[in-house]
Parts: sequence; C-alpha cells; structure tokens
Amino acid sequence: MPTRILPAVGDVDAVRSITTLLSQLPDAEPVAPVVDSTQLIDTLARLAAESVDELPEVVVVHERIGPVPALELIREVALRFPAVGVILVTSDAGPGLFQAAMDYGARGLVALPLSYEELASRVQAVAQWSVGVRRHLGSGGDVFTGVGGTVVTVCGAKGGVGATLTSIQLALAAQASGRSTALVDMDLQAGDVASYLDVQFRRSVVDLAAITDISPRVLADAVFRHDTGVALLLAPGEGERGEEVTDRAARQIVSALRSRYEVVVVDCGAQLSGAGAAAVEMADTALLITTPDVVAVRGAKRTVRMWDRLQIRKAEETTVVVNRHTRGTEIQPPLIQKITGTAVAATAIPANFKELQGAVDAGRVHELDSKGVVRQALWALAGELGLVKVPEGAQKGGGRFRGDRGSVSFRRRKE
Repeated sequence: MPTRILPAVGDVDAVRSITTLLSQLPDAEPVAPVVDSTQLIDTLARLAAESVDELPEVVVVHERIGPVPALELIREVALRFPAVGVILVTSDAGPGLFQAAMDYGARGLVALPLSYEELASRVQAVAQWSVGVRRHLGSGGDVFTGVGGTVVTVCGAKGGVGATLTSIQLALAAQASGRSTALVDMDLQAGDVASYLDVQFRRSVVDLAAITDISPRVLADAVFRHDTGVALLLAPGEGERGEEVTDRAARQIVSALRSRYEVVVVDCGAQLSGAGAAAVEMADTALLITTPDVVAVRGAKRTVRMWDRLQIRKAEETTVVVNRHTRGTEIQPPLIQKITGTAVAATAIPANFKELQGAVDAGRVHELDSKGVVRQALWALAGELGLVKVPEGAQKGGGRFRGDRGSVSFRRRKE
C-alpha cells in the first residue's frame, strides 16, 4: 500500500525541492502540498470527517510554515489527529530542537539541505508507526480519533456588551443538549465568569501556562466542574498573573481542551491579549458581540480591521452577534453587516435587562427563566451555530434539552 505524504510548506522553492524528493521515494504517494497552517488543519479535518483511513500517513512540516509556528502546529496535529505521523524539516538539526520537536509530538526530524537517504528512512519509519496506530484504532483502543471539538470564541466590541453572558449561555445550551462542554475565561485581567456563576475556585488557566504537556489528569485538576456539568477553566483571581498566559500557552490549552470536549467556548472579553488572539485564530467560529449603538458598532469595525491587519482573522470569517436589539433602533443588523464587512448572526438578542438583573446580581445566570426572551434567544443562537445536538423529531420545531425545564426552538445554520 502506498504511503500518502502531505507536505506543509510555505516557501515556493522549498515546495519544489521537497515534492521532487518525495515523489522519488519508493511506494510514496505525495498529495498536493498545503501552504500554511490553517490550510493544513482544514485539510486534515475534512479528511478525518470522512474516515481516519482517509488521512495521510505522514505530514512533512517545513520550519518556516506560518502563521502558526511549526512546533505549535505539530502539537495541534498530534493532539487532533493522533494517527498522523509528523516530520519536521529544519535547518537546525541540533539536539535541543530535536528534543523540542519530540516533546511537541513530531515523530521525526530531517535536516536541510535534504538528503534522499535520510528522508526515505524517516518517512518509512513514521509511516510504519502510523499504520500501527491505525491498526490499534481499528481494534477499538481508547484513543481519540475525531477531528477535535468545536471551538467558539466570544469577544466584545467594547466592554459591557454582553460577551460573558453570551459565552456562558452558549456553553450551557451545548451541555444541556448532551455535548461535553468546556468554558474558558480568557479575559485574563477582568474575567467575570466565576462571578456570574458564583463559584469559588483554587486553580485557573494560569496553572496550565507553564506546563509543556497537558495530560488528561493535569487538565482535570485545573478545571472546575460546575453543577450544570460544564467544565470551567477560569481567569486568575489576580489579574496581573494573566501575563503568564502567553499565546503559545493559549494554543496548547485550547488544543488540549478541544481534544477532550465536544464544544469549547472561550470568553476573550473586549481587550484582546496575545492569548486571546491565539484563541481567535484557532477558533472554528469567532463571534464578536456588539450592541446597536454608534460607539459599539465603531468598536466592532475597529476590532475587525485590527484582526485583519494582524492576520488573526479575516472579516468574512467573523460573525457579529447583535445584543440588546430592539426594532425601534436606527442601527439594525443589515447596517451593522455593511459597516463591519462580516457575517451577522440571524439570531439577534433582544433587550430585556429586567429579565437578567436578579440572576446576574446573585451569580445565578445558569438559572435564567427558560421562558425568558433573552435566554431563549441565546440558546437559539447556540442552535444556529451548530453547538447543540438536535433531539430526534426536533428538526422541524423546538427541542427539549436535558436539564431544561422549558422547551426552546432553535435554528440550525445551513450547511
């Protein structure tokens, strides 16, 4: 059986030399190369959605791949697609980088300039390892084989627009529908998830920042299991410690969570740190919450442009959610869509703070009245985003979620 090899190389000259050598290897079947980290993950996810057998046995990652650094990319591939063997191609073949590459999940390292013998030897060894893993998966071993959970980031166009409330309700809706869900407070200096849910905690996201290999046991020790079943990874109580969570740490934390939960909701707040930016870049869906007023919409437009300049996320890959919507306001969702250049969620959240005030003040937002218009709209948004499991027979109407005392109808995003 031929060995399928997927090169991930951004440099044009490097693509030519690597693909030429790969095509000369015995029993090798190089596939079309990908040019950046996003394309690599998307390609692997699409193949894995069909079957683990559709994945290439070997992925060759060039050291200058971007925008995600090569080692971080290797870690994400290793976590999300454990049946794929990764080889790092680098000009630095020293023991320090070799050890780092192995720690991040690579199965081999090949030095530049490329040698046919070395490349052939590495590819053969990694391909044999990959085949062995797949044989184990086929026997029903307890190894994660999916494409990873869905990651949704929630950011505010400015402070006070409802990003935290939205994050919490999306997580609650996903969990209540039967999906294992984690909620991360990545608003590292001013996170309020713990206050909204009135929880006391000892550990936070900072406790994972310095750990290079987040095992299931380490992750379980850091999360707080809420009464609703949602796993909470909270912001530090001392805001100044938020600086300890680097963009590299954030990538590792989000990757670890998505490999163990079906849905991961990340509250990034309104001030985007490096860690928050990394989460937004990795997200399957990036939400930007705004209210229908001039200041907030200007803030949304400013944020979208900043993300584009920093190559965090393109405008067309961002979804704006309109909170505190009323029919009488001059600024309506179509106008916001035109101003920001983004998609706008079909579900707008109505303005009704009276419904929320008591639960917010008491730290019991998980006990919002299931018949309340705000809560129903937020859970409908979860349905629109595809975060909930649709109960059998509920596709044409409302569905009753586990742990929900009332019924709620929701729209599914069209594929």
